[in-house]
Amino acid sequence: MKPRNDDFETRRKPLEAMDDDALKSYFFELTDRLLDPIMTMAYDYTTPAIERSVLMRMGFSSAEAKMITDHILDHGLLSHGAGHIVYRMAKDNNMAIREAGLNIQDQALTDQMKEVFAHDAK
Repeated sequence: MKPRNDDFETRRKPLEAMDDDALKSYFFELTDRLLDPIMTMAYDYTTPAIERSVLMRMGFSSAEAKMITDHILDHGLLSHGAGHIVYRMAKDNNMAIREAGLNIQDQALTDQMKEVFAHDAK
C-alpha cells in the first residue's frame, strides 16, 4: 500500500494560534461561505413542482395547482412564486385566495398578472 501524503501539519499551522472563540468564528465564516451559493440558488430558482406544492398547501387540488402553475410558467412569471402571484391577485382584487387562483387558471387575470409582475420577468 502506498503511504498517504499527509499535509495535516501544514494545514494546521494557520489555526494553531487561534483560541476556541476564534476557531468557532472561523468555522461559521467558512460555513457561511459554503452556504452562500446554495442560498442564492434557493432564492433565485424554483421549479414547477415546488410551486405546485405551494399551491396545494394553499388549498388547491393537484390538477388545479398544475393548471395555475402552467399558466404562470407560460407567461414567464414563475420566478415570482405561484403562491405569491395568487395571493397578490387575491389581495389586489379583494377576493378569496381560491377564487383568485381559479381566475388565474381560467386566464381571467392574465393581463393584470402580467402587468403587476412582468416588469422584471426572467
